[in-house]
Amino acid sequence: MTTAPAQDPPRPQKRPEIEPEPQGNAERALVAVFTGVPFLALFAAVPLAWGRFLGWTDVILMAVFYVLTAGGITVGYHRHFTHGSFKAKRPLKIFLALAGSLAMEGPVIMWVADHRRHHKHSDKEMDPHSPWRFGSDWKALTKGLVWAHYGWLFDGARTSKRRFAKDLLDDPDIRRIHLAFPGLVAVSFLLPALIGGMISMSWAGFLTALFWAGFVRITLVHHVTWSINSICHTFGKEDFEVRDKSRNVWWLAIPSLGESWHNLHHSDPTCARHGVLKGQIDISARIIWLLERAGWAYDVRWPSADRLAAKRTKRAA
Repeated sequence: MTTAPAQDPPRPQKRPEIEPEPQGNAERALVAVFTGVPFLALFAAVPLAWGRFLGWTDVILMAVFYVLTAGGITVGYHRHFTHGSFKAKRPLKIFLALAGSLAMEGPVIMWVADHRRHHKHSDKEMDPHSPWRFGSDWKALTKGLVWAHYGWLFDGARTSKRRFAKDLLDDPDIRRIHLAFPGLVAVSFLLPALIGGMISMSWAGFLTALFWAGFVRITLVHHVTWSINSICHTFGKEDFEVRDKSRNVWWLAIPSLGESWHNLHHSDPTCARHGVLKGQIDISARIIWLLERAGWAYDVRWPSADRLAAKRTKRAA
């Protein structure tokens, strides 16, 4: 009498990386509206700036809301929620999630899931926004740059939030802010407009602030952020060893608040400072430093000299 060989216990199945239901046409239409309409404001910005449709109140409001929302993406969505470069006390955590939502780049959990998938598959097949998606000749790369900068937003495949951002789904504060995203989109437009109107005590002040600190500011934040996906994975300098095409692009450093020192970021994703070499301005790292000094951020993962030296390329060393 023979006995059947013992069978290995079944291995737990990994969660799929893509949601079972693809992005629908209604979602694509909303993406087109909330990214395309602000962009149209740029065509009117130059002639309006020469007239009486731009004042110092508009300039200041646009700058303040630019730093608030771009910083919400770079310090909040990216360095804190995606990579855990530092820990934040609960009020700061909530503030960063709200500020990032006001940038209108998507709800916080969706943004984090997409970016974590990007790092897992950077410049490979499953990367949601690699400019090398279609090949490396000039025609394919041109198409890839358009895809990485904007086209990927309309891709039907949606990253699994349960697979890539379970920690945020399990956080009730972040889950509420994620679900409140449509209302925060309205706040992103109306809050600067209301402030402009109250300062000037006029409807004209409301409208000019809505235009400059609303529409123009949002499209600037969008295209600077998307340039990290496209330009910083195609052009620039490689100072640190990486397994992908991430590069440093100096002229984007200030508008991106330091995100364009992208080569070091992909070499050491959890590092709180991306601009680590001499002369590399990293505004987001300075903001994190101030938050740490205030006691609101802690366990910050600052770079160490030994770790950086080990990651330097042979050409740069």
